[in-house]
Amino acid sequence: MDFLTLFAIYVVVVLACIVLVCKYSGQQQSPFTCLWDSLAKVFGPITPKWLQRFSQRAMHKLFHQRSNMFIYIHILLEIAVYAEFTYEVFGYCREMDTTLASLSVPYVLLALKTLFFYLCIKRDPGTVTKKKVDGQLQIYPYDGRLFHPGVSCPTCQLLKPARSKHCRVCNRCVQRFDHHCVWVNNCIGFKNTRYFLLYLFSLSAMAGAIALLTGDMLFHAVLRSGLLHASYLDENGQQKAAGPLFVVQHLFLTFPRIVFMLGFLVFIFFLLAGYALFHTYLALINQTSNEWYKDRGYICQHCQPVTADHLCSMSPDHSKRHFYSKGFPQNIGEIFFPPQTIHKKDD
Repeated sequence: MDFLTLFAIYVVVVLACIVLVCKYSGQQQSPFTCLWDSLAKVFGPITPKWLQRFSQRAMHKLFHQRSNMFIYIHILLEIAVYAEFTYEVFGYCREMDTTLASLSVPYVLLALKTLFFYLCIKRDPGTVTKKKVDGQLQIYPYDGRLFHPGVSCPTCQLLKPARSKHCRVCNRCVQRFDHHCVWVNNCIGFKNTRYFLLYLFSLSAMAGAIALLTGDMLFHAVLRSGLLHASYLDENGQQKAAGPLFVVQHLFLTFPRIVFMLGFLVFIFFLLAGYALFHTYLALINQTSNEWYKDRGYICQHCQPVTADHLCSMSPDHSKRHFYSKGFPQNIGEIFFPPQTIHKKDD
């Protein structure tokens, strides 16, 4: 298989991973969502009806109902990366006298990430129930802007506490709702946002650590091979110095799986690091991503269901944008030590 064919396959796979992660990361809007919808409109008229119905049912089952599919994909990707790292990169690094302490970092991070991943999946995000709703109503005040008192969930038939939202996938109202994450098959809310943040940072650190060790291995492989000072004969028989493109092509053909893994990890690292920093920013100002999206469009919570006719025409009141913020230290403290639900004693 020549270099161009291998590189084309590599680009297609990486782009497919980008679309998959961005479209189904749990966010409400992304450029890839618009692109996906545009492609559906273009190819819809020429696609057989039975294929459209089948794809719609499959997509609905995967992305609009609770499913462990993305948990399995997550685990399979980790197995593939760690198998390649352990099988090839680890050995090369040991030949270059990389310390065992440095090589053990990805495995320590894997253990930490697995713990937070499990907690994100298993912990209740803060489900609003008939038994708990009276106490949950007392935790946060209504801001009178995005959240209003007296609003009931038409599905759960319960009063909606401030900062809560009904998740269509889980079919429940969640206290301090952030978003539904398909990668953990759970909502991110009042009780598990702390684990989600730690999960994001440990996953980013894990990808970064493996990428650094792999990049260092490839760099030393180039130094040992002498490619930086090598030359080659072009198609005209002229001698030319091996430039960066030649070095990259050599690495791609010599270590195709390692280079593919490195490119994937670099992409994942920047994507997850940016996502983790975004959620850190939201934690610092005590805002959820659900509130951030609503705040940008300023959709009134009492206008249910939300349609074009129900959008509020008033301009946003920027003085109340960070209504729930209590200062950076207290905001972070509230994430890691959520306020206790007030339970009323039965008479």
